[in-house]
Amino acid sequence: MRILITNDDGIHAEGLEVLERIARTLSDDVWIVAPETDQSGLAHSLTLSEPLRLRKVRDKTYALRGTPTDCVIMAIKSLMEPGPDLVLSGVNAGQNVADDVTYSGTVAGAMEGTLLGVRSIAISQAYNWNEDGRLLPWDVAETLAPALIERLVKLSLPQGTLLNVNFPNCAVDAVKGVMVTEQGQMTHGLSIEERHDGRGFPYYWLKFGRRDFSPEANSDIKAISNGYVSVTPLKLDLTNHAVQDQIAKALRD
Repeated sequence: MRILITNDDGIHAEGLEVLERIARTLSDDVWIVAPETDQSGLAHSLTLSEPLRLRKVRDKTYALRGTPTDCVIMAIKSLMEPGPDLVLSGVNAGQNVADDVTYSGTVAGAMEGTLLGVRSIAISQAYNWNEDGRLLPWDVAETLAPALIERLVKLSLPQGTLLNVNFPNCAVDAVKGVMVTEQGQMTHGLSIEERHDGRGFPYYWLKFGRRDFSPEANSDIKAISNGYVSVTPLKLDLTNHAVQDQIAKALRD
């Protein structure tokens, strides 16, 4: 199996090293094409107004000055011949669940692989904070992901389907199991914070706030909050099929 890995945290991210170790338990043919710098929150964006700069780090490992989407396209359309059998995106430092999947560059890497006809899985690791910063239990994903991926790649999935996998913030032996989940919902937690530079001119930061999440037992956010690994099948088709007839009727009237 030929595996392509990418991420949105950048070529130097610890989670990318974790994902490489995971991938190498599954195959000895592993390629890495990751962004040169942190691309978190850029979702499924393309670089169209400036050139893509590619830097070879070592054999089969490249850094690209671009987005996760750019990285997958560069790998499949230019660098790899033949192309990959599997795209793994992550391991993201932080969960990608509920509405946040629409912002996620990690999920976008898997989306692009899916668009190009390759089985693709996004992988994220939830974490906690203390006074020294983020506390990421990387060993949870690294321990549990290989066997889970082996089982997931054997599935026959509908065209246009990717898998979004999130590992809970707990010790490995505290993980309760794996749940197949649906995308949950969270309240919008972003606000704008105004600050001022040394000359008194304003500038602005996006700021995260406390967020409540949907209580549905089968949601991705509920699953990882309760100590389960969440596996959510996502599809590229964004059509709301349930309201098509309603809109068509309204337009006929």
